[in-house]
Amino acid sequence: MIKNLTFTLILIATLGPITSAQQNGKKNPCDNAQTQVEMNDCAAKEYRAADQKLNKLYADLSSKLEPERLAKLKEAQRAWIKFRDADCEFRAYLNKGGTIYPMVYDGCMADNANNRVRQLVEMLNEENSR
Repeated sequence: MIKNLTFTLILIATLGPITSAQQNGKKNPCDNAQTQVEMNDCAAKEYRAADQKLNKLYADLSSKLEPERLAKLKEAQRAWIKFRDADCEFRAYLNKGGTIYPMVYDGCMADNANNRVRQLVEMLNEENSR
């Protein structure tokens, strides 16, 4: 029961922040992006937000690990970054040179970051239950 509660609280804390525009009852401009420039900007914002969550979780997890496990986490994270970058370059490749490229690339980066966030949440939850 405590494990599930811990996991839920971590998940809410890391994945749940609502944008200030939504909190104030204002519409998120990305909900109605019309131009490619707007969509590119929104994809970049989504990636930055996911990357911030990922970096915070990585720091939180790192602070709980003994040196040998921390070294393994760092090794895994470096490999994941290489995968993420190669994966997104592959997925956006057919759009290279086009105005849609930044949206496709940043969207992929956000997807990969959000997937890694979920993995790190699980790892942190496991570490907290030790």
